[in-house]
Amino acid sequence: MKILHTADWHLGKLVNEYSMLEDQAYLFRELYQLIERERPDVIIISGDIYDRSIPPKSAVELFDEVLNQLSITYQLPVLIISGNHDSQERLDFGKAFFEKGNVYIEGTFNARIRQVVLEDDYGPIHFHLIPYVTPAYARHLFGDDTIETHQDVMEKILETIHLDGGRHVLVNHNFFAGSLDEMETSDSERLLSIGGTEVIDVELVKDFDYVALGHLHRPQKVKYDHVRYSGSILKYSVSEIDTVKGVYLVDLKEKGNVSVTFCPLRPLRDFIRIEGKLEELLQPDVYLSVDRDAYIHAVLTDEKDLYDPLGQLRTVYPYILQIDRPHFLLEAVHSTRRKAVKTKTPFELYQDFFLEMTGQELEPSELTIIREVMSEIHEEGDEA
Repeated sequence: MKILHTADWHLGKLVNEYSMLEDQAYLFRELYQLIERERPDVIIISGDIYDRSIPPKSAVELFDEVLNQLSITYQLPVLIISGNHDSQERLDFGKAFFEKGNVYIEGTFNARIRQVVLEDDYGPIHFHLIPYVTPAYARHLFGDDTIETHQDVMEKILETIHLDGGRHVLVNHNFFAGSLDEMETSDSERLLSIGGTEVIDVELVKDFDYVALGHLHRPQKVKYDHVRYSGSILKYSVSEIDTVKGVYLVDLKEKGNVSVTFCPLRPLRDFIRIEGKLEELLQPDVYLSVDRDAYIHAVLTDEKDLYDPLGQLRTVYPYILQIDRPHFLLEAVHSTRRKAVKTKTPFELYQDFFLEMTGQELEPSELTIIREVMSEIHEEGDEA
């Protein structure tokens, strides 16, 4: 059986206020061409269909169009789970009806693993659909207060799966790793937790014949060749500029015979980086040598102040998304901080520090406590 594995579509995504919907629609046309060329037997979408829990109408319409194309035009079974960006309940809408058209959606986990069985020349293949589940939800669902991490959740869920001598495929949306050092993450992934509670040991799922994962936006294997993140379908952040996007084609034959091929997809607009002084980047010999219709991340090396650099660059790079000025900003920040240290009180400096570290202002009650503590410290210093 030939499986097409994709994930992290993030329909309705905005990147620096630019809608990615046109780019996403274009990429699906590329996907259709791949399907016509490679003739897969089933499509897996491993979560994060949408970019947010309440997607815009245009994103829902695009997803509806894609499902019609896959299930009706190409007559393909489509297996879908929710990711951490999706609204599980909304994704579940119409699932019983969709199943009649071979579209299997598992949005909300209900303590029973959804299993879809498909046949090929070698017999049945069991697809286990496990949507994204938080530890808090799992604690309530299973009535088990010992569940604290995503590892605990996965261990609990997998207790109900018995891998016999047949072939089994796991579809999931979580952060699996052999070790944290070997995983490639990007800025566009939403961090789910701190302190490592999100990470799941890949050893838990190594005995499946293939593991189709979503969540990480770079296509990559997780220690084993048959455990894969397909990555997002487009570059959604500066940190992904050097990443090639696409889908995996998995050829699953008899037990133990699995091959995986990465198939790049050509985007409507690439996402590239340019670097130099503003005046240089505005010269024809520079801008005519790059793809000006690509999304642009410009790194300006000027150390002096500039007048409307974004506006000037946009006259020749119409899809510029972001500019960085590392040298200018560092000097400005250091200068500002030096002045602040000299002119602000310890109380004001603490407020600034708290805001920088947390992104939040101190509450009035907290300000009162800090003021009292500092006053006590000051008094003790005077007495000494």
